Amino acid sequence: MQWLRRSFIAGFFVTVPLFISVSAFVWLFRIVDGLTTPLFDRLVADLNLQLPGLGVVHHIAGLGIVTTAAGILLVGALATNVIGRRVLQRGEGYLLRVPVFRTIYAPVKQLVVAFSPDNELGFKRVVMLEDKRGYALGFLTKEFTIDRGKGPEALVAVYVPTNHLYLGDIVICERERASFPDITVEEGIQMMLTGGMAIPSHVAIPSQTARPGGDLR
Repeated sequence: MQWLRRSFIAGFFVTVPLFISVSAFVWLFRIVDGLTTPLFDRLVADLNLQLPGLGVVHHIAGLGIVTTAAGILLVGALATNVIGRRVLQRGEGYLLRVPVFRTIYAPVKQLVVAFSPDNELGFKRVVMLEDKRGYALGFLTKEFTIDRGKGPEALVAVYVPTNHLYLGDIVICERERASFPDITVEEGIQMMLTGGMAIPSHVAIPSQTARPGGDLR
């Protein structure tokens, strides 16, 4: 019985994440494939009427997702071009003038773009801040200076999630009070999504960036 219990628990924690991942992938495939499938089904039906000798074909699975991927690739190629980037920016400017669309599009884009590794305005580095309660893990979003009459002082803006990655606090402090561990942004996102369970067993902080902390609240 002890062996059965141990084997069942081990199998449970292996199969459940696999089942959820596969189900999510299948669900996403159906959603994306369903965007253009009705159009292709109509084209296939017309083709069957015009060329009856080819046999009856009712549905081609995966054609919609291939077309969607090709469209995303085409938009990406257009966005990396100077002229194409200007065209997209002009079109985005027109869309942002629509009141209802703007309230939905702007926050969603900012959230998605924040995870892009090529975005200069997204999460740049993982930051560790120290206060009276311990250490807080966040993401560096901005570096700037402030002048209070004694010359420019280097500050950093750190986004510390409090509800996975959607809600959080913006902490602004001196740059020397922020430590930068050897953790990538992707690893930091995994830590936030797993509630800290994905934290590696060993984290190194370069001595030149580690500074004593204080109360950040």
